[in-house]
This record gives sequence, structure tokens and C-alpha cells, in this order.
Amino acid sequence: MAKINIQPLGDRVLVKQVEEKEQIKGGIIIPDAAKEKSQEAEVVALGTGKTDENGKKAAFEVKVGDKVLIAKYGGTEVKAGDEKFTLLREDDILAILK
Repeated sequence: MAKINIQPLGDRVLVKQVEEKEQIKGGIIIPDAAKEKSQEAEVVALGTGKTDENGKKAAFEVKVGDKVLIAKYGGTEVKAGDEKFTLLREDDILAILK
């Protein structure tokens, strides 16, 4: 992966969605337009952290390189070069996959 020129701000996280392997069942090929996007992603970059009411930065629960499960319709898709990423709030991350 090339160097990414996107730095999230605040409690935002930049993730790259994991491509699902194409499965053909019964000889039926599903076109790309009909496929749902994967909810599994890898954390690529973290923002500066959420500021609480006392002015202190709260630590992220995820770190760069973590495999995570993200909300189905959460975040904003962004493009850097030829790659697509999703920029979302840490609250839109549902779980860390182990």
C-alpha cells in the first residue's frame, strides 16, 4: 500500500474495506453493482482523538492495523489515488476482529 495523504481529525478513523472473495454458486455470477460492500475493514490511520468536557484527549480503542467490523452505512467514502477508503467516527466501529 502506498503512503496515504489523508490525516483524519478528531475522533475519526480511516479504514480500507477488505475485498470479499467472489463466490459463484450454481453457476450464477452476481454483477459488481448488485454486491453489498463488505463490513470488514482494516484501520489505516487515526485522528487526533476525541476531546472530553475537561479538554483532555480520549485514547482510541483501535490502533492502526486492526481488523474491524464497521457499520453498514456509516462513514464517508474517499479516494486517494487509485484506492478507496472510508472515513468514519470511532463510534461507527462495531467490533475488533481477532
